[in-house]
Amino acid sequence: MNSPCARVKRVGLFGGTHGNELSGVLLVRHWQQDGAEIQRAGVEVKPFLSNPRAVERCTRYIDCDLNRVFDPESLGRPVVEDIPYEVRRAQEINHIFGPKGSDDAYDLIFDLHNTTSNMGGTIILENSRDDFTIQMVHYIKNALAPEPCPVLLIEHPSLKYATTRSVAKHPVGVEVGPQPQGVARADVLDKMRKIVKHGLDFVQLFNEGKEFPPCTVEVFKIMEKVDYPRNKNGEIIAIIHPQLQDQDWQPLKNGDPLFLTLDGEVIPYQGNCTVYPTFINEAAYYEKKQAFVKTEKIKLTAKHLRLPVSEQSTS
Repeated sequence: MNSPCARVKRVGLFGGTHGNELSGVLLVRHWQQDGAEIQRAGVEVKPFLSNPRAVERCTRYIDCDLNRVFDPESLGRPVVEDIPYEVRRAQEINHIFGPKGSDDAYDLIFDLHNTTSNMGGTIILENSRDDFTIQMVHYIKNALAPEPCPVLLIEHPSLKYATTRSVAKHPVGVEVGPQPQGVARADVLDKMRKIVKHGLDFVQLFNEGKEFPPCTVEVFKIMEKVDYPRNKNGEIIAIIHPQLQDQDWQPLKNGDPLFLTLDGEVIPYQGNCTVYPTFINEAAYYEKKQAFVKTEKIKLTAKHLRLPVSEQSTS
């Protein structure tokens, strides 16, 4: 889907998709009590706690990762007694905010996440051809400048995420760190809050008929996931090298230190092109056998964007 031909009428703000990522949990609970700062004229903005059971236990999930089960098979799975909690919850979310892929789905969802990696305030996009979200990201980045706001594009032919936010016509992930699981840091929460504020400001300006000229945004496009070195039993035998630790978004060149074995051996990066690692040493990805994600820098362009006069709000 490219630029919308209609006003943005409904926006979801999801927190607690992972129950131990507390910035989004705290913000959503606050907004449910006092939503003044997220209200925009002519737009229904709904703060929503995605995975309340996991939030209650302060754990990532109960049975499986809620942020990976919004695929057609899971959403269409019969509800039986032993269905995983998150699959059932995904179906409930799809019913409230979807159905996914339909005209009735919410226009926009911001899904609020934390990472233990040093990623700063990152925006995650799923579609390189969505003019609306590219224009919005361009607006947010300019509003936050000179504070950096990296953009991760997870569009990939074989890596399918089936995210919670993919229920919406325009899914946007907000990933802010570094923050330990089960901990809330004021600086991290503030970064997340500002990204959401500027995103909602963009929606209001778009609805009022503001003209957004063609734009270009630099993004980091996912290439592949890289696992830790392991022995024949599948056990980790090397950890992230100190020179790579906390260096998210920084260039990684052939020969640069990558891993360090427990015997002190340095395992270098071997590649014929410079890459930009992120999600480096993310705590939640040990179970996914992922030490970091390799990305490449590309540019996304968006066409001129303006809502037709007949659709514009008069506020």
